Amino acid sequence: MNTITGPLAGRTDPAPPRAGRREWTAFAVLMLPLLLVSMDVSILYFAIPFISEDIAPSSTEQLWILDMYGFVLAGLLITMGALGDRIGRRRLVLAGAAVFGVASVAAAYADSPQLLIAVRALLGVGGAALMPSTLALIRNLFHDDRQRAQAVTAWTGVMTVGISFGPVVSGALLEHFWWGSVFLINLPAMLLLLILAPVLLPEVKQPVAGRFDWPSAVLSLAGLLPVIQGVKQLARDGVALTSVLAVVAGLAILYVFVRRQSRIAHPLIDLELLRRRTFGGAVLANLFAIAATVGMAVFLTQYLQSVLGKSPLDAALWSLVPAAGAFAGAPSGAALARRFDRGTVMAVGFAVSACGFLALTRVRTDSPLWFTLTACAVYTSGLVAAMALANELALGAAPPERAGSAAAVLESGQELGGALGMAVLGSVGAAVYRHGMADAPAAARETLGAALVSARGRDLTTAFDAFTRGLDLAAFCAAGLMAGAGALALGLLRVRRSERVPSLTPPGR
Repeated sequence: MNTITGPLAGRTDPAPPRAGRREWTAFAVLMLPLLLVSMDVSILYFAIPFISEDIAPSSTEQLWILDMYGFVLAGLLITMGALGDRIGRRRLVLAGAAVFGVASVAAAYADSPQLLIAVRALLGVGGAALMPSTLALIRNLFHDDRQRAQAVTAWTGVMTVGISFGPVVSGALLEHFWWGSVFLINLPAMLLLLILAPVLLPEVKQPVAGRFDWPSAVLSLAGLLPVIQGVKQLARDGVALTSVLAVVAGLAILYVFVRRQSRIAHPLIDLELLRRRTFGGAVLANLFAIAATVGMAVFLTQYLQSVLGKSPLDAALWSLVPAAGAFAGAPSGAALARRFDRGTVMAVGFAVSACGFLALTRVRTDSPLWFTLTACAVYTSGLVAAMALANELALGAAPPERAGSAAAVLESGQELGGALGMAVLGSVGAAVYRHGMADAPAAARETLGAALVSARGRDLTTAFDAFTRGLDLAAFCAAGLMAGAGALALGLLRVRRSERVPSLTPPGR
């Protein structure tokens, strides 16, 4: 059983207690920092030109400013999830909020590229401490299955929408303030969390956790970072020896990490949990879903800005329209799952998402904007509905005392899925674009951005057509990923609501 202290301690009801105002208030407090941590992945998209003018980073430093946060966040999720299970999730949330707040102030006033890169890494440390704990604490705040499903649905929606909100918030702030303001907006939420968390959140940790295995933490970080960085470089620069070697080296280190987990008494991740079809299947389904979403987001942003000629802020605002699909899809999926088999409902959600992606294969340079945005809303609604159920199923499959580690594995799979989506779908679209631009000047053949600078007249029209054909094929591949995720749901995740997910906790523990 869990060791719980604080305002929620002492409950001994034989039936699962229903959450009240205190628990829902605690949940709301957790969602605000989750929103900001998600937004920080994309909040610098509009700020980079202002940062470049102020502190003059090189092109390489500029890439590190953009990517460092995501790299450190992804690399530390497993470590932080296991650490929260051992030292207490509330304590880790408080530490993460403090680090995130301090790093936000330092980033806002950074006066050199090197300092900004360093504090972006520190932001990643704080974000990695916050994300798995916010999901794991849902397991402890909500004991009623229906309420927990509602909370996980909301968590999934906040995380998904947060990434879309980043550019919009950034654009709005930069209209009136300097670039450091995009970091300072984090402070009120982190201060609120530091004040209210000790009052509202329970402290949950493993009663007998064993010594934290630091070599495993180093191995997980050393394995995940080169894999994610290598995959992103493959998406950005194409096939290169250094990128391939980075991925291979990272996979080799992760193999050593997994072998170590199977041999030590107190591993960071429970391999037996990964072997369970409900948990492993949910991780894989989420990986497919995030790969399709992130991979297509790159194309849609360029389509709105470059092909349709929208300003960056206008493009960001229009890109929020599909988020309406998330607000409609997630609660609909949760409601259906209370009446029908969850695996089947998830498969239907992925099928709806596939239909949205298939509609995007019909997008042309002169397609009406409403058609493109409607197709995006359709795929978002089905995808978020399925992802919310997958998250709830995975969290329910984990023993409560290992919920932090389980959440970290789930989120690490999502980070890897995002990198793979950019690499695979990006490579497909780039190949189609280059093929369509075979007769164009060399400068216009590489990217649509280069064509906008160098091409004129017919060459520019050809570039738009080639890019749109690449978008069409990438959307078709995304539909294929959704079909694969649907097959996983039907094959591995068909757990009826009347069935309880067996705990991995040994009897008497």
